[in-house]
Amino acid sequence: MRALDHVAIAVKNLDEAISLYRTMGFHVSSVETVEEQKVRVAMLELENTHIELLEPTSEDSPISRFLEKRGEGLHHIAVRVDDIEETLASLKEKGIRLIDGVPRTGAGGKRIAFVHPKSAKVLLELVEA
Repeated sequence: MRALDHVAIAVKNLDEAISLYRTMGFHVSSVETVEEQKVRVAMLELENTHIELLEPTSEDSPISRFLEKRGEGLHHIAVRVDDIEETLASLKEKGIRLIDGVPRTGAGGKRIAFVHPKSAKVLLELVEA
């Protein structure tokens, strides 16, 4: 684990959230739809990290389920790793519960995988640097 990559916030309406964060002085560096994850994503750029805003694009999106259960708010914390496959193998070997045994594609085309919150006490995303 090298550094904090981003903190993700689940929102019901991405455009409203973007407007709010712009009002507070945040710079939006990108907005995209990640079909595989069924989300629209806005990245707010900070000096050494990002805030990621997540809006579901379908009823069966994991973010839809999250919003129904918990409402808007902190969804996950993401950390950078050098080699995601090596990191996943090491965590699995240590008995850490994973959501993803193999990497998938996330925002910005980056390779990502999730550690189960029962192991990390929060949903933890691994992002290959």
